[in-house]
Amino acid sequence: MLDAKVYTLLKAAESGNYTKASKELNLTQPAVSQQIRALEKEMGIRIFERIGNRLILTREGEMTVECCRGMLSQYNNLKEKLKNDGSGILSLKIGITHSVESSAAAEALAKYANIKPGIRMKLITADKTVLQNKLKNFELDFAIAQGKPTDPSLASTLLDTDRLLLVLWPDHPLSQKKCVTIDDIRGEKLILRLPNSGTSNMLASSLESRNINLEEFNIILEADNIATIKDMVRRRYGVSVLAKSACSAEIKKKKLTGLPVEGLDMKLETHFIYRCDFNHTDLLDELKQIYQEF
Repeated sequence: MLDAKVYTLLKAAESGNYTKASKELNLTQPAVSQQIRALEKEMGIRIFERIGNRLILTREGEMTVECCRGMLSQYNNLKEKLKNDGSGILSLKIGITHSVESSAAAEALAKYANIKPGIRMKLITADKTVLQNKLKNFELDFAIAQGKPTDPSLASTLLDTDRLLLVLWPDHPLSQKKCVTIDDIRGEKLILRLPNSGTSNMLASSLESRNINLEEFNIILEADNIATIKDMVRRRYGVSVLAKSACSAEIKKKKLTGLPVEGLDMKLETHFIYRCDFNHTDLLDELKQIYQEF
């Protein structure tokens, strides 16, 4: 149904090389080049610039590739919907950030799929920027992430309000306090989320509001995976700053201790994020109700 030139363009953009694209598409290199030239002529633009053996997208090429990705995603979505139409299955592709993956939201999704007949979910974990791009390209139905969408073409609904805590092992000397100070943290080895994650950005901006740079602290390890960070804290390699929702289970079981930090406003909002044409907002209301039970 889709023009073969769409597949050729996407593969060439992905590989950055006509030779690699031709091998993966099982075409000759001249055939790949010819299809790209035909597409350029049809659109009246130049899609690639050559730098050595590397293909670099022009500005018009980037716009074309983005559009083609959306077309391919919608085409695949249509095939899946037609396939599932007779069976009554509603297939949902849901994006979640790493913080959400470690919270009750993931469990709420599992429970919803368990109690709702005809629901099939696919969870994709990535950072918020990647998830927003996937939403715009129709690769996701909705996402759950911290903070409102930065793209004006996307809408959101508040799921929960969260906060960051200093997380440490239960018999850590600071664990007896009800609240810790910034100076308390200065003396600790920190194991943090990677830069540009929602957690790290919130911590950095909260410190900057007090004219303090995060780099002034003793950061010994940065990791993308929250489960890894929690495990390292439990093993006493250092302390961390994490969302309360991401470690509430361990705090309840007294495997970890979480303390607020005096003088830092580190509140987080978790949102459902979706395209404006998303027509299953009633599903989001049901998911929110299940989430609140946890």
